[in-house]
Amino acid sequence: MKRVFLGASLVLGSLLLAACGAKSPETQKTDQDKIQAVATFYPMYEFTKEVLGDEGEVELLIPAGTEPHDYEPSAQDLAKISDADVFVYNSETFETWVENIEDSLSDKNLVIEAADEIELLDFATTDSEDDAEEAEDDHDHEHEGKDPHVWTDPVMAQKEVAEIAKELSERYPDKQATFEKNAAAYTEKLAALDQSYQKAFANAKNKTFLVQHAAFGYLAHQYGLTQKSIAGVSPDQEPTPTRLAELKQFAEEQQVDVIYFEENANSKVAETLATETGIKLMVLNPLESLTNEQIKAGKTYLTVMEENLTALKASIK
Repeated sequence: MKRVFLGASLVLGSLLLAACGAKSPETQKTDQDKIQAVATFYPMYEFTKEVLGDEGEVELLIPAGTEPHDYEPSAQDLAKISDADVFVYNSETFETWVENIEDSLSDKNLVIEAADEIELLDFATTDSEDDAEEAEDDHDHEHEGKDPHVWTDPVMAQKEVAEIAKELSERYPDKQATFEKNAAAYTEKLAALDQSYQKAFANAKNKTFLVQHAAFGYLAHQYGLTQKSIAGVSPDQEPTPTRLAELKQFAEEQQVDVIYFEENANSKVAETLATETGIKLMVLNPLESLTNEQIKAGKTYLTVMEENLTALKASIK
């Protein structure tokens, strides 16, 4: 009898261990019920992830380290968007290809344009007059003269987060409290970032900075600064020799200390100008893309924007 009892106990124990190791139907259902989202490029990814929190999972559509200006979705990318519950992008002014795919999406897909409630500024407003004219001439077909880089301004970033939270709450009203709580917590960090920028530049005398890529117009507009760009909109656009001569003269006349270029872009033009003028180069990251290495190192929108602030202090004093 003792041997039978022991054998029965071992069998019972094995069944209990198996039951403990398997997921309950409730746990499996919870995993399956998570909202599946796809976001186009890094800031949209982080903003969406922060709002969703534990209620969903976010996939970055444009691969890390890829230049979003040149991106076109593949058939596989289109399938990812179609399969997702939520698709988040900045604006059709930046992701120009979105307009062509919207008709192929179903009612199942919640499409969120994060900059929907933001009135996009003309390049004439966000860049110096000559640069704005060159940017519009070269990229009018792509951007229609509007500056899409709203996310480089912490105040505009708050508006994008609010739009994402609003749209998610309307689609998933039972999760509204969670989305609003998550958005409020992240917005508080963005507001603190905004305060840091305000404090840094409030009393600056030299408020002009020279950049490779005209991606910081909203940031400049927000804090009373002036960006002057080597190229227009695209970070890989080559300026004319006349343009280079003008920039060299400008740098000398304005006593510019720094030329800001993009870490992930072609910096040949900036390096050439820096060599000719003796100006040092520093990185100003437009956050259009982070590399896998940067992401693994813990870089985020907030940390990169703090690094940008430190870099800008080198020329805006």
